[in-house]
Amino acid sequence: MAEESKVILHGMWASPYAKRVELALELKGVPYEYVEEDLVNKSELLIKHNPVHKKVPVLVHNGKAIAESLVILEYIDETWKNSPKLLPDDPYKRAQVRFWSKFIQEQILESTFQVLKTEGEAQRKAVDEVYEKLYVLENGMKAFFTDGSNPGFEENNAGILDVVFCSLFGAYKAQEEVLGLQFIVPDKFPVLYSWLITIVELEAVKKVAPPHDKTVGILQHFRRYALKSSTAT
Repeated sequence: MAEESKVILHGMWASPYAKRVELALELKGVPYEYVEEDLVNKSELLIKHNPVHKKVPVLVHNGKAIAESLVILEYIDETWKNSPKLLPDDPYKRAQVRFWSKFIQEQILESTFQVLKTEGEAQRKAVDEVYEKLYVLENGMKAFFTDGSNPGFEENNAGILDVVFCSLFGAYKAQEEVLGLQFIVPDKFPVLYSWLITIVELEAVKKVAPPHDKTVGILQHFRRYALKSSTAT
């Protein structure tokens, strides 16, 4: 019975999607077993638990597997009712959290990857696109936070939106070191910058964050590989 009630997370240390789930489990205080996956040589268990996408993260609870990070985050909140509440009780605020989480994932995340994968004029265009979308998020968060929502000032009020934002920009120092540029510029995006600096100081975030040097290394490797692939004939 105890074996069935175990919580197991299949992840990969550099995956922002897996880090979201780790952070949510830490915020909720849920004990879990972590399984590091080699995405080049995926385990049979990973493929069994996520036969559709064959990707991390996968959360296994009570012997049942849940895939897709945003789906897992909601599952965690609905299963473990203790604080912090990852989704607001108010239906409108809950809808807003889902909207902006999806905006970050589908719009900003892809644009930041383009910055990492390009150079020269193509990279400048990609940076401009990131800034354009960050301006949208900045204005959205001004309204969201003044509506009574708290931008994760303490462990007990961090939510899904904080988790998703942190999974993308929490390693901002490594991103700046590798790219030589800053995404969340304080003068351009004061709300986002304040939000980011607050989140990265949470103990749960510090606990799941990989070492700075290791993050720099993987970003450099990804960038070299992407640039080499783009110039290959």
